[in-house]
Amino acid sequence: MKEIITEIVINASKETVWNVLINFEAYPHWNPFIIGIEGEAVKDSILKNQIEMNGKVQVFKPVVEKVVPNKHFEWIGKLPLGMFIGHHCFEIVELGANQVKLIHKEEFTGWISGLLLRFIGEDTRKGFITMNKALKNQAEKMATTSLKNRAE
Repeated sequence: MKEIITEIVINASKETVWNVLINFEAYPHWNPFIIGIEGEAVKDSILKNQIEMNGKVQVFKPVVEKVVPNKHFEWIGKLPLGMFIGHHCFEIVELGANQVKLIHKEEFTGWISGLLLRFIGEDTRKGFITMNKALKNQAEKMATTSLKNRAE
């Protein structure tokens, strides 16, 4: 098994981070890596995801595996004949009332996973990091706006 794991600390509540993560309609406005998701964050539903790597857009249709609001969102993408299986996961770990750690990872299995990761592994890691930073920016912007609105 191969995996890519990234983490980022976000200064926003777990609820704010969750809302950014599952608001698929907003992805094209803030997410430079997963530029679109169609579908719902509901177990067993099929998503239509678009990612952009190296100027190329790729579409895949994973199945939502696990949804725990404000904590965990996971899907599984597969190629035929067990060639490649990717378990993509977002975990939100609460560090404080308005601070979380986002763990963004993917575990790869299948008989061509090693070969495929040699070609796309580093670009995928960079995509995760870019998305994490953009999600942090979006969530912290929302948290700041929310605090300002409460103060007024």
